[in-house]
Amino acid sequence: MIGFGQRRRFTRLRQALFSGRRPSRLCFTVGNEVRLLKCGTEFFPTLLKRIDNARHRVTLETYIFSNDDTGRAVSEALVRAAKRGVHVRVITDGIGTEKNLPMFPEWDEAGVEHRIYNPHLFGPLGFSRTHRKLAVIDETYAFCGGINIVDDLAQDGVRLERPRWDFALEVQGPVVADVREAFDLQWQRIWLGVKPREPRQPGCDEPQSGGAHFARGSVWRAARAKRRARLGEIHAVDQPCVAFVARDNLLNRRAIEKAYLRAIAHAEREVLLANPYFMPGRKLRRALVQAARRGVRVSLVIGRKEFVALDYATPFLYDNLLKHGVRIAEYEKTMLHGKVAVVDADWATVGSSNLDALSLVLNNEANMVLVNHAEIAALHDAILTAFGEARSIDAKHYAARPIGERILSWLAYNTYRMMMKMLTIGQYD
Repeated sequence: MIGFGQRRRFTRLRQALFSGRRPSRLCFTVGNEVRLLKCGTEFFPTLLKRIDNARHRVTLETYIFSNDDTGRAVSEALVRAAKRGVHVRVITDGIGTEKNLPMFPEWDEAGVEHRIYNPHLFGPLGFSRTHRKLAVIDETYAFCGGINIVDDLAQDGVRLERPRWDFALEVQGPVVADVREAFDLQWQRIWLGVKPREPRQPGCDEPQSGGAHFARGSVWRAARAKRRARLGEIHAVDQPCVAFVARDNLLNRRAIEKAYLRAIAHAEREVLLANPYFMPGRKLRRALVQAARRGVRVSLVIGRKEFVALDYATPFLYDNLLKHGVRIAEYEKTMLHGKVAVVDADWATVGSSNLDALSLVLNNEANMVLVNHAEIAALHDAILTAFGEARSIDAKHYAARPIGERILSWLAYNTYRMMMKMLTIGQYD
């Protein structure tokens, strides 16, 4: 039987889901502090410190929570927080994380609340997974990136020589409330176990200061007004801006993809993009080609040796990209797991979203978008360094591949595309 408190929460959630009154898909805030964390060596000590200093609330959402030294260290910090009276909630994915980890009974005993997103391969929320990596501490700090709760040197039972190439952001300021709101919605969504229809999308109206949101179009005009005066965009905002973008099958189906498309469409000098699963749809590929054709220096760093099928399928896309001047390099120095991009040195994104059908169309993902933030420079340099360390794909050598390799690539690509079409019910293009 559902109690009064549960009924009231259910009513509020229904109002949020069906009324159409909710935050816009890409709303920026000013007044945020941002810190770029590279690899688990920087991320985990910071996360553990924030959890140990938490006084009121800790929320954590992750695709993978491993029973290794790193996972146990985070688990112990969560338990310590719960035992001293902090309200601790954790979301793990039903496929990415084992269902019966040894720490789960410890969480229950200590008062750590835990919910599993879509416990089965085909569950009440369809085939989707939560691939997000989020944390919020005391409404003060939020984390968003690509780093799971897993040993940075472990990969499918193999010890890596170097830490995964990956990133996360630690933020303070108004955007923290957006991350917390996304977690709360996910928490209630799991409790309901349903996938309501998508309500209509209202926009953000006027750019404001402090914690208020910026309109999607207005902030872009603000960030790039001087260079785009020819388009009649006369607003000017000099402050750094941050937007939190959560993609799901409920409210924001194409939010992250549209953020990429908007940035690439307005690129004037440079697009730097690094991603381990590079199988975007036609729109994103077309945007990269069009940018290169208008003289933008487009450089892609693509991960290898994480998912064998994509190692064969992804090269099928190289032909058209190379033909139009897109630079491509395959990174094999270590496991490239970062999902990051920088455009014109003043726009950047860091998050969990791969550029493939599962992330762009099916899974729950979360990215941060930065405009005019100082941390963009460090990310820019990191991607350029990775590109220099990666194996460059030469157009002539690519064209001279053996016929057997070409056929295998064609088969892998078309098989992947057919499977994704089925899983996404035709949404993957």
